[in-house]
Amino acid sequence: MLTLQDTDNPNFHDWPVTATGQFADNKAGTLPAFYSVLTTMRNWLLPEHIADILPATARQLESAKSAMLERFRAAGYELVMPPLVEYADSLLLEGDTALEMKTFKLDDPYSGRQLGLRADITPQVARIDAHLLASRTGVTRLCYAGSVVHSRATGLTASREPLQVGAELYGYAGIEADREIITLMLDTLAGVNVAGVRLDLGHAAIFRGLAAAANLPAEVARELFVAMQSKDVASVGVLVADTPEPYRSAFLALPELYGPVSVLEKARTRLPSLPEVELGLIQLKTLANELASDVELSIDLAELRGDLYHTGLMFAAYAPGWPDAIARGGRYDNVGRRFGRARPATGFSLDLRDLLRILPERDQALGIRVDARHALSARQDIETLRSAGEVVVIDYLGESAEALYCDRQLVPVDGGWQVVPF
Repeated sequence: MLTLQDTDNPNFHDWPVTATGQFADNKAGTLPAFYSVLTTMRNWLLPEHIADILPATARQLESAKSAMLERFRAAGYELVMPPLVEYADSLLLEGDTALEMKTFKLDDPYSGRQLGLRADITPQVARIDAHLLASRTGVTRLCYAGSVVHSRATGLTASREPLQVGAELYGYAGIEADREIITLMLDTLAGVNVAGVRLDLGHAAIFRGLAAAANLPAEVARELFVAMQSKDVASVGVLVADTPEPYRSAFLALPELYGPVSVLEKARTRLPSLPEVELGLIQLKTLANELASDVELSIDLAELRGDLYHTGLMFAAYAPGWPDAIARGGRYDNVGRRFGRARPATGFSLDLRDLLRILPERDQALGIRVDARHALSARQDIETLRSAGEVVVIDYLGESAEALYCDRQLVPVDGGWQVVPF
């Protein structure tokens, strides 16, 4: 048993406290009011990097989310709603330690198996395509919007409960699918007034091809991938110190191969001629040429700051005022293999909370007040007004127009009901 002592007040003595911070002895009138306040505060304080969304903000987010999903629908993407929790085995991808570290785990009292709170919706959508939609053999377009939960925040100001919105295209390996996804991502950002977008293009297959050709052990390859993600050139040098040439020089060159599209020509002179490298450079050049008139472009061959499951083209959107990418995506072929069906796949996602400060503000529509005494007799007129899109508020306390957000009221007139100024 612990004790809590109030040293500033001689009338208070040591107060017994349990290991969980609860007062062990709180007889009526004996517990200082200050400590009662502390106990109440503990009940409403939220964990770090977790926040409530209040009415005005919730309206902004919901409106933006609806607009994004409608844009996806118009492009042929079908909405899916995976569960927030499922078996951890389904949520975690082999070798992706970053995703595993972000995933909260708990025990299922029904099955005894380990459950996980999803930290990324993409593996769930891959499961749906591979298993529940296995009868579809052509191209499948799916989209989603929902909260994910991270055990650790990805940044000082990042939420541990991102609102992830995204779109995925399954069943086509051609670069045309990547271009469709990138265009959809750019259009989605433009739809919420994100200005000055810059698109970074990279290619995970270049790194993977070099790692395979150099016969890097799996653990070293994972550590090197993480070092590339964080642009940790010193760690890259240490990790490839014993790697044979020309692969050691190639790995050291990757963090330096960034800038305008012309950097692709420099890459051809500094990277070995491997099939994965050649294909990656060709795809990057093709996409850059096709997108050059739509968005500011840059190339970054160490742009691996996605997830370990990415296998090909990778892309990230940046904009002034954000310290990190506001949307990311890439190709992740064959993620569905562990669910029974390997398929080409590409997609993108964003955290809608990241965009909150530039989302269009939605003025709350002023409503129509109805005195609670009249609510029953006026219910038919109330329903008619609500069906027409009006906000009708029942006033129980005789509140002001400002408190009710109303500028009109429904009043009885000559045996009927009439809307008049409030």
